[in-house]
Parts: sequence; structure tokens; C-alpha cells
Amino acid sequence: QVRLVESGGGLVQPGGSLRLSCVASGNIFSINVMGWYRQAPGKQRELVARIFRGGSTNYADSVKGRTTISRDNAENTVYLQMNNLKPEDTAVYYCNADLIAAITLMNFNYWGQGTQVTVSS
Repeated sequence: QVRLVESGGGLVQPGGSLRLSCVASGNIFSINVMGWYRQAPGKQRELVARIFRGGSTNYADSVKGRTTISRDNAENTVYLQMNNLKPEDTAVYYCNADLIAAITLMNFNYWGQGTQVTVSS
């Protein structure tokens, strides 16, 4: 089994910054894509940013220029640095990993449990 554990969420004032972290552990051979998604109340879950093993990235238009995703392949960890946060960034942020399991070498997709980010004065 694989486990994704997020950390770094919390309450921040508009214009502030947060850094989210997600560590993947367990039966992992390699991780192709790691990403962050978010879901606000009453809305669908949406992609915030994702990063491929080679380092290429995708960002949602709403966070471009304010957000940086990075990863440490050796530690199976992905980070999301968010700056100039806005109230509309308030949501539960979920870590996602598309990976190859050890031994079976089968492809799986996993989600973390989510971490709340609230942007409010």
C-alpha cells in the first residue's frame, strides 16, 4: 500500500504565503506525476499544479505567477509554495501521485487525505 501525507495548511491573511508538503511512502517503485488539487465548498475538485518526474510542470491559470510546485524524487516529496494568497484560494488541498508500485510494477493513482487552506482577514 501507499500513503500520501500532506502538511502545511492553515489560516493565512490575504497576500500571505503558505508552503504545502506531501510525502509518499510505501510500496513505491517510481512516481511519474505528483500534483496538488483543491476543492472549495460546493465546487468540483480542480488541478492546482502538477510536476512530472523529469521536472516539467503544469499550473492552473488562476495560480500562475503566484505558485511554484517542486519535488524531491529521492524523498518522494512534492511541495507547493503559494504566495499572494487570495480568499478564493480557500479550499481543501489534496496531494495526488501517479506511480508504479514496487514488485508488481503496476500503475496506480493515490490521493492524500487533504489539508485545509483558509485565506481570510
